[in-house]
Amino acid sequence: MSQPANPQLLLRWRMLKDRLARYAVTLGGLGVIAAIVLIFVYLVFVVLPMFKPAETHKISSYPLQQQSQTLYLAMEEQGEIGMQVFRSGVLRFFRTEDGATLKEVALPLPAGVKVMSFAEADPASGVLAMGLSNGQVLVFKHVYHVTYPNDQRLITPAVEFPLGEAPLKVDEDELPLLKLALQLDEEQLTLAAVTPDQRIILQHLAKEESLLEDEVSWQATTLLVPHPRDEVKYLLLDKQQRDLFVATANGELSFYDISDWEEEPALVQHLPLIEGRQQLTSLTFLIGDISLLVGSSDGTIAQWFPVRGEGGKRVLTHIRDFDDLKTQVNAIVPEQQRKGFIAVDASGKMGVFHSTSHRTLIVEPVSSQAIRHIGLSPRADAVLLQDSERIYFYRIENEYPEISWSSLWGKVWYESYPQPDYIWQSSSSSNDFEPKLSLVPLSYGTLKAAFYAMLIAIPLSIMGAIFTAHFMSSRMRQMVKPTIEIMEALPTVILGFLAGLWLAPFVESHLPGIFSLLILMPLGLLFAAWTWSVLPSAIRHRVPDGWEAALLIPVVIIIGYVSVSLSPVLETHLFGGDVRIWLSHELGIEYDQRNALVVGLAMGFAVIPTIFSITEDAIFAVPKHLVQGSLALGATPWQTMMRVVLLTASPGIFSAVMIGLGRAVGETMIVLMATGNTPVMDFSVFEGMRTLSANIAVEIPESEVGSTHYRVLFLAAVVLFMFTFIFNTAAEMVRQRLRKRYGNL
Repeated sequence: MSQPANPQLLLRWRMLKDRLARYAVTLGGLGVIAAIVLIFVYLVFVVLPMFKPAETHKISSYPLQQQSQTLYLAMEEQGEIGMQVFRSGVLRFFRTEDGATLKEVALPLPAGVKVMSFAEADPASGVLAMGLSNGQVLVFKHVYHVTYPNDQRLITPAVEFPLGEAPLKVDEDELPLLKLALQLDEEQLTLAAVTPDQRIILQHLAKEESLLEDEVSWQATTLLVPHPRDEVKYLLLDKQQRDLFVATANGELSFYDISDWEEEPALVQHLPLIEGRQQLTSLTFLIGDISLLVGSSDGTIAQWFPVRGEGGKRVLTHIRDFDDLKTQVNAIVPEQQRKGFIAVDASGKMGVFHSTSHRTLIVEPVSSQAIRHIGLSPRADAVLLQDSERIYFYRIENEYPEISWSSLWGKVWYESYPQPDYIWQSSSSSNDFEPKLSLVPLSYGTLKAAFYAMLIAIPLSIMGAIFTAHFMSSRMRQMVKPTIEIMEALPTVILGFLAGLWLAPFVESHLPGIFSLLILMPLGLLFAAWTWSVLPSAIRHRVPDGWEAALLIPVVIIIGYVSVSLSPVLETHLFGGDVRIWLSHELGIEYDQRNALVVGLAMGFAVIPTIFSITEDAIFAVPKHLVQGSLALGATPWQTMMRVVLLTASPGIFSAVMIGLGRAVGETMIVLMATGNTPVMDFSVFEGMRTLSANIAVEIPESEVGSTHYRVLFLAAVVLFMFTFIFNTAAEMVRQRLRKRYGNL
């Protein structure tokens, strides 16, 4: 016979297992918390660089080496070589770090001719032009050839003449060209020039090629711009060569449409850019040549751009101001790849700004004298500044100027938009694009999708859980509960696939039937329940207690079939044959095939198992003595449910709802595949949306690592994390309060 086990040994072994289990659970919980904290820390680590302030670093300064007046200052992409254009017609290339001359090029100016004006085409093209005293224009281009001899980078500056070395004749009277503007592309050239008698000459050269493309000629068209005889101070041509802006010193601007070269330029608008007694001291385009940057004598820089008004007419509109410079704005230079710009004033200060985010990033003194010229590298990471005696070379750290509170969460007036709005549009094929990085429409779409999902899931899951836990027979409950819970194992990508490719077209083609189903189903079920209640007892008692719900299965199928079958009839007789057109014409409601209704149905189906399971467990876990005591005191089963069971189970029910809401907020695949993924802010059930999670899934693979777009997507992940954290925290607080209040029942 075996010896009896030692009770003390068994007790010690049991206590050891309990202790190990407790340590394992504690370690697992701490591991989960640590993992969540690490995820949050990593997200914040990626996001924080966006909020680092911009910085400048002075590299060097050196005296000017020529006495001739500087007309233009520029720099190549790497910021290693600078260029000066002098009124004498000489181009000087020099090292930016020490000012040492690398190369000088004398432009082929006609003998005895002086340079009267200067113009720059699109900064990215490198095309420049000089207006001469004999009514001619010399067009040239500065380029930089990069080679790698012996694996060392070598940048070689050069000057090219895209139209040949011979100047173009603009004025037949050979009067000096006092002001000049030009734009050049592969197909055409447009010039605008002002003569001493205040004529504005507009010349257009269109490229013509022979049939065999072996001969090229330029067809010239010359027009005069009808302009008041006020002295012209600034001329601007947009790079599409459709708009001409003419400004006077007192700030009067005339905006002309020059797109039709067979007619006289049409005056679109005449308006004052400067109010009061201030003077216009600087005028240039922002990148893209849509916005005008207007500098005044009081240090204010204003942004203007055309907005579509009534009848589609473009109206130049004042958008925003930058007033951090306190003295006269001497020069403004736009960045070539972003909507930023650098400005200098008469006190020697330099300011770095960004238009879309409406940020003043840097304002700092450079010289005790007025800064006259700015040379900005194409990457906007280096700048040359020149006063009357010296050149100053700075490096700039300004990686994320697009980010501000207003650009992320406020309404922004973007170029070509009729009014300020919340817009998400993160990328484009052109550097002229203005990033629109508002997180508001994505957050709105997230909450909208969750709202419609919960609108469908909460009633079905909670009511189903109440009936299953309290009124259903135990045998039927053993079949129903696992069946619903196993729905949670269905991959959401499958639900999204079915919602996008089957449910969305089905809802669109049976829209009246879907809405009639929402009305007929509850009415039909109530009618079926009432009919069952008035049947003779002999019939009703044939069905065991708790199995009545099985009788509703054919009722649900019949009501669903009838509703869908009636859809074409309802659409024909009530909505003129097409409910979508009726919604658009009669109610002004647009219909997207993949909309909030489809998302609500699909995501509600995904959330129902979570809410149902937790709610059912909470209700089923209510102590039986409470239920039995209530029934013994004369309460009906329904009164017992409403006044005893639900109150006791309320902490668990609320937790179920909040967990389901968290699941809906974080859902990705269903909203990715079942919505139009359009970041619009419309609460209509017939419109789509874009959620934070879907946006991250769509755009993170295409974003450049470390870019503003990339980090904003991580910021969206932080916002999504905070949404979930807030919902779960609120749920726990309410649950604890409910448990404290009803825990003694």
